[in-house]
Amino acid sequence: MKALELRVGKQAAAKLSSEGWHADLFDGLLGASGGPKWLILGHMDRVLCTELFSSRSKALTAVGSSVGSWRHALMAQTDPVAAFDRFETAYLSQRYSSKKPKVPEITQVAAWLLRSGLGEGGDQHVVQHPWLQSQIVTARGLGFTRQPQGLNLVTGLAFAGLGNAVSRRSLGMSFERTVFTHEGAAPQDSLFSDFHTKYVSLTSVNVFNALMASGAIPYVFEAVTDIEGASAGAHWDGGILDYHFDLSRLPTDQIWLYPHFSKRVTVGWFDKFLPWRADQVPRTSSMVMLCPSDEFLASLPFGKIPDRRDFGNLAESDRVAYWRYCVAESQRLAEELHELLTGPDPLASAIII
Repeated sequence: MKALELRVGKQAAAKLSSEGWHADLFDGLLGASGGPKWLILGHMDRVLCTELFSSRSKALTAVGSSVGSWRHALMAQTDPVAAFDRFETAYLSQRYSSKKPKVPEITQVAAWLLRSGLGEGGDQHVVQHPWLQSQIVTARGLGFTRQPQGLNLVTGLAFAGLGNAVSRRSLGMSFERTVFTHEGAAPQDSLFSDFHTKYVSLTSVNVFNALMASGAIPYVFEAVTDIEGASAGAHWDGGILDYHFDLSRLPTDQIWLYPHFSKRVTVGWFDKFLPWRADQVPRTSSMVMLCPSDEFLASLPFGKIPDRRDFGNLAESDRVAYWRYCVAESQRLAEELHELLTGPDPLASAIII
């Protein structure tokens, strides 16, 4: 059984076939929202840092929302493997006072997780990295969703969800995409052409709050309301607008790498509840996707990877054991990625899309 699935667009396949895997092959890197789902990608991320990108010489745009932006921040550390080790250890050991902890407690634990991964001086490394140019996606609330809590926020979220069911474009009335961007990184006019997008310079002062905001799921995490350089109001999880991103908007003159936890994508968070938009299998010519195969996913306990529902559905000891098992199994993805990067055929077993 193959654990790793390589899905490659036709344009990307042509370049990969002619040049092979090398450090400067890609123009962009995507990181999706997904909370605990990141655990299945951790070992692959380590391989990308140590084997593919270790000799990188040109800028790489790293666009991420929620935990996707956190993964990029770990990649930007001087020792990314150590950063992933710290973050993984903390993530697997997180504890709460009950199965239904309050928002402040979850926010406090999230801040501890992020600090654990970044380590000392980690904020500065994200900002000053010589080639990994982070673009941290958040969704700033407009109107009722500008409030960090209360009845107005409930009303605003309901309005946004109902409007999204009619047209995704309606989300622009409830949220403004705000992207905290590395100095020198180019605006993503193609990828972010669907909504008004405001860019804010990423600094050592605002990077931590920007990362926290990018993961601030309403009524799970506290909104971040005071971010240096950004407009006032509640900044929420970037996945609200860009859960797995609209891959059809990737620049056609570039090649983008997308390590993802499934071959299926859901563009925005509210689309999860719409069967006609959720779990779509993209066909994007300029994309290289690395993801677990369906067979690998089916072989895991419960036939799935870790997710936030595990906190409420499993006893703590069972959840931790299950998560640790999935992390151990994900080493197979890393091993197959290593074989792909070092093997004679850069498109070995690839699915051309």
